[in-house]
Amino acid sequence: MSDIQYQDPLSDIAADQDGGDASLERKRKLRLNKLQKRLRRETGRAIEDFKMIEEGDRVMVCLSGGKDSYTLLDILLNLQKSAPVNFELVAVNLDQKQPGFPEHILPAYLESLGVPFHIVERDTYSIVKSVVPEGKTTCGLCSRLRRGTLYGFADEIGANKIALGHHRDDILETFFLNMFYGGKLKAMPPKLVSDDGKNMVIRPLAYSREKDIEAYSELKAFPIIPCNLCGSQENLQRQVIKEMLQGWDRSHPGRIETMFRSLQHVVPSHLADTGLFDFAGLELGFAHGIRGGEDGVAGDRIDILSL
Repeated sequence: MSDIQYQDPLSDIAADQDGGDASLERKRKLRLNKLQKRLRRETGRAIEDFKMIEEGDRVMVCLSGGKDSYTLLDILLNLQKSAPVNFELVAVNLDQKQPGFPEHILPAYLESLGVPFHIVERDTYSIVKSVVPEGKTTCGLCSRLRRGTLYGFADEIGANKIALGHHRDDILETFFLNMFYGGKLKAMPPKLVSDDGKNMVIRPLAYSREKDIEAYSELKAFPIIPCNLCGSQENLQRQVIKEMLQGWDRSHPGRIETMFRSLQHVVPSHLADTGLFDFAGLELGFAHGIRGGEDGVAGDRIDILSL
């Protein structure tokens, strides 16, 4: 994972606002090109590292109308043109019947791209409102209902992969949420199989930063649909974690990259999970006390008397 420190993706444009329309347009195109190359490179690396997309896959791209899912679809369409494997993309939006939802925006956008798409209509809004007490956040139940509906629809259209727009910041936020509030070292994996074993979920933006996605989305002028139509407050705990990480990013550049890299270099023998590592079976006389070696290869016996 690169430790390169990135400047504000839109800073060049902001600094050149007095340079005239032509200069601004050049700056915009340059910044857009740099961001697209970075996001494309990071997405391609994530796909390769986790074998997210393979020959003949039919990938259902879940499109919410937010910056992350728009960017995901855009980058995957871009990669599809030059990928070494052939795969299909199908965009799917779940219309949850929230009051005021602009139903025309996504169909018009997707038709302009020429990408196959489906709009799935499910009135989960009424279900959530009838179950969750007034004033409580609806995000948890809403998310579960949405996930279940999308999983089922993937089966209907023969999609063997479900692509979600979660990025590196989402993964780290989930890690700290689980540690602070759930008592678990658990994050949001780039690739997973659903509990029932029927669906493969992939997160191709796993290596990408939210600020790059936000800047890219702004430069591309995606028709963003706000996620506050239901009147629900954003999950307070996640917002606290987000602000903590953003503060660290400002005061300690590079910390976000280092923290994410730690999720890829886990050492079970130096944690405390007896279900993950056989602490009871440690033996003197072997490297690290492991007869079979940490990597499954037989460890060398050590002559303790010669040490």
